[in-house]
Amino acid sequence: MEHTICPTITAYDTHGYQQQMERLVKIGAKRIHIDLMDGVFAPTTSPGLDQIWWPEGMVADIHLMYQNPMATIDQLVPLHPDLVIIHQEAAVNHHEFAERVRYYNMKPGLALLPETPVEAALDSLLSFDHVLVFSGDLGRHGGRADLGLLEKVAEVHKQHPSAEIGWDGGVNDQNAAELLGGGVDVLNVGGFIHGAADPAEAYATLRNIS
Repeated sequence: MEHTICPTITAYDTHGYQQQMERLVKIGAKRIHIDLMDGVFAPTTSPGLDQIWWPEGMVADIHLMYQNPMATIDQLVPLHPDLVIIHQEAAVNHHEFAERVRYYNMKPGLALLPETPVEAALDSLLSFDHVLVFSGDLGRHGGRADLGLLEKVAEVHKQHPSAEIGWDGGVNDQNAAELLGGGVDVLNVGGFIHGAADPAEAYATLRNIS
């Protein structure tokens, strides 16, 4: 599977969202990862589904850090992201959510918080096309890449060989090669790009590693 560097947007208001989106358009990002937070599951709050957008031709993944993601289905459909990621720890029927998303020709993804073992998700894992190993600071850019979680990546590969595996949290030019070598397909990158003096150069550096 081809490796992908996927810049992220983690914004707390519409102005911040626009600034980050414009930055990603400027650097030529092809696939992006949009974090949305409800202030319940995640401690921060983002713009809602009725306030987000992306340019035509850009592939968008939506990461729902929501306690009740099933309530978002009607708002997701007209946006038609390529991938919708929910959490194993959310209050939702995971199989039903995956079926509903797939019915509307979107891919379902499942995220696991650092403390959640793959074994805890075995009942729902195979319903999803993408599994996100989360190593970040929930609802914020940055965080630390706990490379010990690569054991979780290996276990996902074992249990669900066809799944695309993403990583979220602390990706930079010092650990990207090890993460990719450890079996991660998609590196979601926030702070390393948005906090760089030259975001385009930071993005290019990671893409060259991959």
